[in-house]
Amino acid sequence: MKSTKDTYIQNTSERKKQRVRRRKRIWYRVPLVVVMTFSAVLALTDAVSTTQPWHGFTEAEILPAESEQRRDSRQMADLRPVEPLETSPTVAKSEVSADDWQLLLVNPWNQLPEGYTVELTELRNGHAVDTRAYPDLQRMMDDCRAAGLEPVICSSYRTLETQQRLYENKIRRLMNEGLSREEATAQAGTVVAVPGTSEHQTGLALDIVDASYQVLDTAQESTAVQQWLMANSWEYGFILRYPSEKSDLTGIIYEPWHYRYVGQDAAREMRELGMCLEEYLEWLDGIDK
Repeated sequence: MKSTKDTYIQNTSERKKQRVRRRKRIWYRVPLVVVMTFSAVLALTDAVSTTQPWHGFTEAEILPAESEQRRDSRQMADLRPVEPLETSPTVAKSEVSADDWQLLLVNPWNQLPEGYTVELTELRNGHAVDTRAYPDLQRMMDDCRAAGLEPVICSSYRTLETQQRLYENKIRRLMNEGLSREEATAQAGTVVAVPGTSEHQTGLALDIVDASYQVLDTAQESTAVQQWLMANSWEYGFILRYPSEKSDLTGIIYEPWHYRYVGQDAAREMRELGMCLEEYLEWLDGIDK
């Protein structure tokens, strides 16, 4: 396995290339929202409905690794809550760099860097996250549960193979409905991310739902868990990655369940500026000039 330093250097080089591509692509709009129909909701709902409820995780609830190889690559950890960061009213400059590892941009126009690797911390029910993001995730889930709520992680890190399987399964289902292979492939990409363009492959993204309503649709936003997360996740370095008013920039429909780790400083600034990740990276590029 590559060291964290080697991985950081490799990913930093790739992200610099992404910054050049973003200047050319960021204002290109792909009308995915128009073509994403009710079938997307049904597909996502099916995925959640088969997931066993999970009521958060604490020190005794981290699963052991499944093999010696996985034990070497997945660190088991548990940290206690700390006081959240205070916010400042305005952002005049930033200490954040667009090349920071937690700001890696993966979307329909920016694929995961070739050879990307990540050290994972394993959670319950087979889930895992980037080890560097785990402490803040632990605190957020603990504090959410301390508020009397029941957050459930229904999706987290995915391997390329898992993403490929999900993508191919969607294509087959569409073909069974009567679409040609070409038509099914085109439509599947609007519902399940093409392998290599899914944030879940970074280890920095999670789908979190309320235990009382484990359905991936817009009604999720009205649950108590989502109301708490939308108000507080930034304090732990997480953002709601695909807000409703930013779909033309992110290329993804509104998902009031998909949270992405960007680090506490970036999350605070993005909240104050009202920006999605694509806009924020462009803003950082501008102030770096």
